[in-house]
Amino acid sequence: MNTEFQLTRRLMREFASLDDAKGRRRTGLFVAEGTKCVLELAARFACEYLFALPEWLAEHSGQIEAATTVEAKPQMLRELTRLTATPPVIAFFRLPEAAEAPALDYVRSNLVVALDRVQDPGNLGTILRTCDWMGVHTVVASTDSVDAFNPKAVQSTMGALSRVNIIYTDLAAWLRSLDGAEVFGTFLDGDNIYTSALSTGGVLVMGNEGRGISDAVAACVGRRLLIPSWPPGAEAVESLNVATATAIALSQFRARTF
Repeated sequence: MNTEFQLTRRLMREFASLDDAKGRRRTGLFVAEGTKCVLELAARFACEYLFALPEWLAEHSGQIEAATTVEAKPQMLRELTRLTATPPVIAFFRLPEAAEAPALDYVRSNLVVALDRVQDPGNLGTILRTCDWMGVHTVVASTDSVDAFNPKAVQSTMGALSRVNIIYTDLAAWLRSLDGAEVFGTFLDGDNIYTSALSTGGVLVMGNEGRGISDAVAACVGRRLLIPSWPPGAEAVESLNVATATAIALSQFRARTF
């Protein structure tokens, strides 16, 4: 444990830069805050810096290894936190190596969620948390989707990043490579998801919060699905939040296995 650690201005600037994707790429770090999030992520990601109250370190001794562990006073944590309420622990983890999108064999036997231009970090974090709950271990996102290691996204996953892999790629090109796989997508002119036959493997595509699925990606979707409002024909909001729609759609895919 480093008892002589100095939180320099240079290091503060480096930590502050992690709010931006360029800063995360330059430093190779991302930040997580709070006991549950930090401990969950420590099971998968290498911890570079760990700042925690003395009582937190005593309670969780041996549960997390860090290159630099700092016994922090509340004031230091207040300077570092991005949250409204100051957490007892803040960790800076190493970003993972980039991975390749799964091949046809994996997709045929496993359900994969694909995200097309999803922009809100809270939505992304909630989707990853839902995927974790629903046993979906791989998410493939378009390169213009929000970064999963954005601090807001990390916090909203509640540790799901330790079990759900997210891969960024040219989404349309990847979908075109999956000749023979079932590719589903949610549309306002699709078939009723509640009465449609759904497979245990394949890709479920979810689109941008305001614009839906792009034309290039839509051209790769073989099964168009609709989550209908209730009752049929009643006046309702224009569309569902993408995180909510993902949860409803995944519940229907999983319901077919019971």
